[in-house]
Amino acid sequence: MTESVEVLITAPLVPNYAHPGDAGADLHSSEDLVLAPGERALVGTGVSIALPDGYAAFIVPRSGLAAKHGITIVNSPGTIDAGYRGEIKVALLNTDSSASFPVNAGDRIAQMVIMPVTRATFIPVDRLPGSLRGDGGFGSTGVAVQTTSTSGEAQ
Repeated sequence: MTESVEVLITAPLVPNYAHPGDAGADLHSSEDLVLAPGERALVGTGVSIALPDGYAAFIVPRSGLAAKHGITIVNSPGTIDAGYRGEIKVALLNTDSSASFPVNAGDRIAQMVIMPVTRATFIPVDRLPGSLRGDGGFGSTGVAVQTTSTSGEAQ
């Protein structure tokens, strides 16, 4: 069974889940605008929420807008903390190099995922314990999966 949490909300269009079991509830634009190629804009949703302590909302792109039109969110995921009571706005970016993208009031522009969050207790130390990965960061595992030939040699 899926856990449910009550979230107080003020909104002209209440976010909704398109299908049973969906993680993200659709957020709608509260304004009309056109995003030129490469342009970004802070787009209002008219939504304000009161999350219970121990929860956060994460604003993520809609996969269809990204795949079909190159529309994404600049700071994805955007984090809405439990103490924030202002309007949720979405920093949309048009990554298409040639086509403008119209946004109309009522259009679904992003999804909101509500999740429990854990607060960390940070413990300063002089040295971190080792790990298999160590300090290997961006790109440290390469691109392709290494395979082994029938002779047992790595390729």
